[in-house]
Order: sequence, then structure tokens, then C-alpha cells
Amino acid sequence: MLLQYFYDKSLAHASYLVGCQRSKTAIVVDPGRDIETYLNRAQQEGLQITAVAETHIHADYVSGARELANQTGAKLYVSDEGPDAWKYKFIENYEHQTLTDGDQFKVGNLLFEVMHTPGHTPESISFLLTDQGGGANEPMGIFTGDFVFVGSIGRPDLLEEAAGLAGTADTGARDLFRSVKRFTALPDHLQVWPAHGAGSACGKGLGSIPSSTVGYEKRFNPALQFDDEESFVRYILADQPEAPTYFAVMKRVNRLGPKLISQLNQPQQIPAAKGETIAKSETVIDLSSPQSFQAQHLSGSWNIPLEMLASWAGWLLDENTPVYLFGDTSQFEEATRILRKIGIDNIRGYLHKRDVSEVTELRPAYHSVDANELKQKIIAGSIQLIDVRSDVEWREGIIPTANHEFLGKLLNNLNKYDLNQPVITHCLGGPRAAIAASLFHQAGYETYHLTGGYHAWREAGMETVKPASANVAPCTT
Repeated sequence: MLLQYFYDKSLAHASYLVGCQRSKTAIVVDPGRDIETYLNRAQQEGLQITAVAETHIHADYVSGARELANQTGAKLYVSDEGPDAWKYKFIENYEHQTLTDGDQFKVGNLLFEVMHTPGHTPESISFLLTDQGGGANEPMGIFTGDFVFVGSIGRPDLLEEAAGLAGTADTGARDLFRSVKRFTALPDHLQVWPAHGAGSACGKGLGSIPSSTVGYEKRFNPALQFDDEESFVRYILADQPEAPTYFAVMKRVNRLGPKLISQLNQPQQIPAAKGETIAKSETVIDLSSPQSFQAQHLSGSWNIPLEMLASWAGWLLDENTPVYLFGDTSQFEEATRILRKIGIDNIRGYLHKRDVSEVTELRPAYHSVDANELKQKIIAGSIQLIDVRSDVEWREGIIPTANHEFLGKLLNNLNKYDLNQPVITHCLGGPRAAIAASLFHQAGYETYHLTGGYHAWREAGMETVKPASANVAPCTT
């Protein structure tokens, strides 16, 4: 048997290629949309991908199940649990088998047994794997999807938070409690292969270790320590990170079937002379570093650095809004790949920064202030201080007079502030506040950015206070 682990750091997403060496066949579990990685590894190992399995309808990335089935002819194995509103609607066009609790299927000598594990979502299933080719008649591990993570479990409130299904969080939490009890009854030696690691918004406190065992999680996973259902429900619903707005879109897309990559329009290079005109009327994302954007930007554009695109594009971009990318040639392919992974497919074109700078003046954007300068502005009462951190960070302490506007929801709240008074943005260290500064600047505010953020303020010995209250929001670096 071959077990290959794939990890997409930008989305904290884990997927798996499981191959039977005797039959030269393989299955991919919970694939992402970028399927070339699976195809290449299978080819290297002399395997044919004949099956694709999904633990549930994913909310945080575009599934690659349809893409793989279309390109390889692989059979789809997907859940038939849960209400009709959350069943797969595109599978009729492909060879498939829908699964319920206790079902089994084989790929070569690999036996997969289905375990219904609702809670994160109603249709969630896990796969117990037995390698019969090696003579085993008992499972060696379990693919848990978004049910059990290393050090955590899947959040049960996504349908309510992301899809707007009121009242489903409490029901999901109680379903999850029962699923946990089934999990803890499994043999301790079973390996645990989850679909996410640290940084995912599908749960709280996820570990960064790729895999674990049932026994280890039973001993050390905080979410598995509850015998009382009410205590568990209170624990699991408290302090969950807020679901990014694109999660609701992903649920719909993955249920109905994402477009194939071959069906998408290919972004075109836009003539440099049109750059300024496009930026005035369309959404232009500058992929540069915050420092580069601050020094020179195309008027009308705003900044999401390439390395932060996966974390924040889903919050700030709409799936239907035409998007143009502004940056260096070397950035466009990766940026397009990242955006497509979260369902931002309407990428109209690329504006090359070097070419645009030859025909259009690129001007400085916002300004920077250090902690001492910010203190003087606060004393003078001449600024609007905007803290764009998460609620978890906000509750730990704030700069006096700060207003709390979580970055992911800032675009809807820009008009709350006085255009005639300067704005200063800050986060914990600076990068998120730089994105926020670009949004305020694009909206017409005189904008400043606190260099070094809240860290720098505290290191300078400045006063901090506890806020009176805060709304729940995710902790994201």
C-alpha cells in the first residue's frame, strides 16, 4: 500500500493518495481543485487513479472531485447521509456510489468502511481503511475529514454561520457529541488522517502535526474530554473563529459541482495604457508587498499581498465580481491558482506593474506612523484609530480610543467613519492593517498605518486597556 500525504499550506488543507501496489490502482481522498499534484504522483508510482472519495461537502475550498472524475474517469464515492438539501447534485454525470453508515467499497486490495460522523455537517462521513493486501483483517487508520483533527474537532456551527441555516449550530453540536463517542470507542492504535491542520477556520485550536492516533487524541484532544453533553455543547460553540464569507459559496459550488478548469475564461494581459482607467471602475488587486504598495501604487487599486491572498481574498472578493491582478509576471500564475481554489474564477486579466509604471505615474499610498507618533495623534484627538484584529486578540487588550473593525468585514463598514478625519489602522504586527489601510485609502480617506502594530505599541511601553465588549471574529495572522 502507498499512502501519500498532500498539504496545501495556503488553505491548511490535507488530502491523500492511497494506492494498491498489486492492482496498480489508487484513490484520492478529499482532493483540492489543483489535481496535477495527484496525477503526477500517481504516474511516478505507476498507479491509475480509479476512485475519488469525499468525507463531506467542503466549505473552505473548491473540491477537485469532479475535476479528477472528468479527467481520469475515476468513480466517485460520496455521502448519502443527511438531508436532501446537502446531497451532491452533479454526480449523475459520472460513475459514482453514494454511501451511508456501514457501507464498504474496495480499491484493489484496500477496503474502505464508512462511518457516519455528523456534527460538522449532517452528511459528514469518515473512512476506516484496511490493507487486505498485507493480510490485515482490521483497520489501520481512519480518514476523518473535518470531523476529528489533531488536537481539535470540526466546528458544528458552519451551516448557521456560513449558510444562514438558523438553529443548526446547537443541533450540530449534539450530533457531534454522539459522533465523538463513536470515535472514542475505536481502537487506540488506529491512525487519524484529517483534512485540515493549523490555520483552518473549520475548527479551533487545530494542531500542525500531519497525523495522530485515536489513542493519542482520546488522551490529549480537549474536545474529547467531555462526558456531559451540555458541557460539550457549551465548549464547542464557544470562541469559534468566524466563518469567512466565501464558505457559503463553496458549500453551494461543491454541492452543485464546480466548473471544470477547462470551462473557465483564461485571464488576458491588459495593455498598460488601460491600467489607470480599469482601476478607477473595476476591482484591481495589487499583489505587491505592503511596503511596495505603500511606496508606489496604481490609483484605485487595493493591496492583498500574494502570500496573504488565500487567507483574505475569500473575505474581500465576491465570486461574481470581475477581478484584475496587478503585479509582477512571476506572481500571476500562482495568484490565479490560489483564487480558483476558493472559487474566485472571474479573473479578467493581468496588469504588469513594470509596464504600467512606464505609462502611468504610480504614487505613494498611505503613510506610516510609529508608536510615539500615534500617541501624539491620540492626545491631539485628530485621528480615527481602527483595530482590524480578531475578537480573540481584541479581548486581550487594546490601544485606548481604538475602534474595532475586523478586517474580513471592513469593506462593509468603511462608510461608518468621517471622510474628513484621518484614519490609522493597526493589527498585531502590521500585515493585516496594511490591507486595511489600502482599503481606506482607495475609499478616499487620508490613511496611516501603525508600523509594527500592537506589538510595537506595547514594546514602546504605551498604555493598553481591556475593551468593554467585542464581537466574535477569527484569529488570523
